[in-house]
Amino acid sequence: MKYIKNNKLKNKIIKIFDKIKKKSKNKFNESIDIAINLNLNNKSNENIYGTILFPYSLNIKKKIVVFTNKSNFKIAYDSGAFFVGNNDLFNKIKNNEIKYDLVICTPDLINLVSKLGYILGPKGLMPNLKFNTITNNIKKTIFEFIKGKKIYKTDKYGIIHLSIGKINFSNKKLLCNFFYLIDLLLLHKFNYMKNISFIDKISLSSTMGNSYFINFN
Repeated sequence: MKYIKNNKLKNKIIKIFDKIKKKSKNKFNESIDIAINLNLNNKSNENIYGTILFPYSLNIKKKIVVFTNKSNFKIAYDSGAFFVGNNDLFNKIKNNEIKYDLVICTPDLINLVSKLGYILGPKGLMPNLKFNTITNNIKKTIFEFIKGKKIYKTDKYGIIHLSIGKINFSNKKLLCNFFYLIDLLLLHKFNYMKNISFIDKISLSSTMGNSYFINFN
């Protein structure tokens, strides 16, 4: 990792993690969240997006539904899918009869799923090749998302919001996830910015706590 050798930056981040943990008085295990402002030319028209599976996963339980043909039903259920189907799943989503956190589909059913775009689109749940949610490898995809794989995308202000861990994570785990994300985002840099900093500023906070800003440059 490129920046983990910067001891000054590393120590500053560890102190922030310590402050966040010390000030967390809630009984539940809060998330530690990161907000990264990217220095894009035109924030409303440029998007940075992708998926990330952190070295130290959050293992957040997800209700994953899968659109596929009958021959894949057993594979999907055995891999941990909450509900698997095609026309029946279409009707359940259309009639708001099922709750779900992620929608995966095989390429042969994308035409069916696209008819639900008016429901799935506003929720950010429309299957997309860019996010590996249109796939023939159902087993691998479900496994990765159950393990904690996350979709990241800039909002209209050019900010990426993600959770990088929990309050009960060690600083070592949090630091590793932090730099893993930073290094991943910097892979996008040369497609957007050549001569100035790609990352404008970063803030860290707990779910219900104060934000602490980091001068990354």
